[in-house]
Amino acid sequence: MTGFTRIKAIKKWGMEMQKDQATTSGGHIVGSSADQLVIRRRMTAVEKRVIVASSMGTVLELYEFFLVGALSTEIARHFFSGVNPSTGFILALLSFAAGFVMRPFGGMVFGRFGDLIGRKRTFLATILIMGVATFTMGLLPGFETIGVASPILFVAMRMLQGLAIGGEFGGAFIYVAEHGPKRDCGFRVSWVVATGAGGLLLSLLVVLPLRYFMGESAFSDWGWRLPFLFSVVILLFSLWIRLKLDESPEFLRIKAEGKMSKSPISETLGQWDNLKLVLIAIFGVMMCAATIFYNGQLYTMFFLSKTLKVDAATTNLLVISATILTAPLYLVSGLMSDRVGRKKVLIAGCLLGALFTMPLFKALTHYANPALERAEREAPIVVSADPKECAFQFDPTGTAKFTSSCDIVTSSLAKAGLNYRSQTLAPGDVARIQIGADVIEGYRASDSDAAAKAVKFGASLAATAAKHGYGRAANKDEINMPMVLLTLMALISFGAIVFTAGVTMLVEMFPTRIRYTAISIPYHIGSAVFGGFLPAISFAIVAATGNIYSGLWYPIGAAALSMLIIIFFAKETKDAA
Repeated sequence: MTGFTRIKAIKKWGMEMQKDQATTSGGHIVGSSADQLVIRRRMTAVEKRVIVASSMGTVLELYEFFLVGALSTEIARHFFSGVNPSTGFILALLSFAAGFVMRPFGGMVFGRFGDLIGRKRTFLATILIMGVATFTMGLLPGFETIGVASPILFVAMRMLQGLAIGGEFGGAFIYVAEHGPKRDCGFRVSWVVATGAGGLLLSLLVVLPLRYFMGESAFSDWGWRLPFLFSVVILLFSLWIRLKLDESPEFLRIKAEGKMSKSPISETLGQWDNLKLVLIAIFGVMMCAATIFYNGQLYTMFFLSKTLKVDAATTNLLVISATILTAPLYLVSGLMSDRVGRKKVLIAGCLLGALFTMPLFKALTHYANPALERAEREAPIVVSADPKECAFQFDPTGTAKFTSSCDIVTSSLAKAGLNYRSQTLAPGDVARIQIGADVIEGYRASDSDAAAKAVKFGASLAATAAKHGYGRAANKDEINMPMVLLTLMALISFGAIVFTAGVTMLVEMFPTRIRYTAISIPYHIGSAVFGGFLPAISFAIVAATGNIYSGLWYPIGAAALSMLIIIFFAKETKDAA
């Protein structure tokens, strides 16, 4: 290309950018020339406002998510302290539904509205519902004031949040993608994903100073409500900036052309061409993205604190630091997906997750608790049990009961983060644990003196494990903090790579007329089923096999299977017409 042509391209750049939104068809640029790619264009002021407005939903959702985790002790004391076991079981299931079941349902409800009445109005409704529900949590009376109505109202607010989030995330990605040219869609969408670290950071900046300056007593009594009430600031800012925005240009175009869908859900799930894309999105894109993301963000925290016995404050500091430091990788993933394609970046992220998750978790053990490594070499643990008594302990709500001696013994070891190998006992014999030369007898929950045996068993296990170097808290002087941080950053980076490329591909997979609905369904089903169940599935695998690393085969297998599905069935969307 000649110098004159380059100068001409530069002079026409502003006019071409103004024409970008008017020259799209089905979300793809028409008549894009090589000259337009000579210079990386800067985002317009409108596009920046769209990104900020869309990102606020992510910030608010993750702000609330981390609040519930950080304030779980206060929440349990105020809302669930007086609930009887039967009612508690029901409420636990409902709370679980709020986090997982309601999101796919919300995706269908608000996805349909987004395709029928527009992105902007739906977008306003989801952030309003989510914000009001979070704010209301800070006002709810406790159990001592209104009795069982208190936990019921709390669960209801959680369900409202889940419903709204189901429509918020898909809408955020779509709104950003439809407000600009296709050639940098991945980079613009990546900003929405990257703001998740902002929600985490904001929750810490609110909770930690309040807890410090108010003191534990006042904070536990009433100060814990203030972070929930503070969410109204995020809500009002979100509403203000969203009200200043216009409807998506692509939605306005199909509305003007009379090409809107009359039944987005039926068209998405009832037509094979679209349903096939939904299945590819669930088992290809989201299965990998959700498991790798949750493995890096959530299971690492569980592994460090429960298995490696790193204290909670250090664990939180390490995971939070790694999350913030890796946030720019979401932007890098978006840029790369704009350069080489969504499919290649997604495959690369799945491959990295499948290949390096296991060695990196073993590295965590080596750098965070080397004493545990020594104990495993010097005094291996053996469980002897009747295999018929050993169940697969899948317990996503934390309310299931496993009463056989094998289940009691293996779950105790799994919760303690201890490796073991199995030996077979004769049918009917009570399971037992051997550590070195010491033997600890198990018990059955049906025994008449089960309560006394449980106390004796727990004390014996703790004492014997400690005698042989197990079960002790990680020695802070032995923790290699820089290497643990780098290991966590590597694990979290895999999620950053796949998530940005994955959601950008989802946006581009479906036609504009059903896009809101078609994205929301696989996104939230994938997140809920594959990501949400990850801790429970991984723990069940560990308890069944006796290997603290065996639970990792779930995200590894999911990543490998997704990669194959993407390779053979998913089409590149970056340059699709």
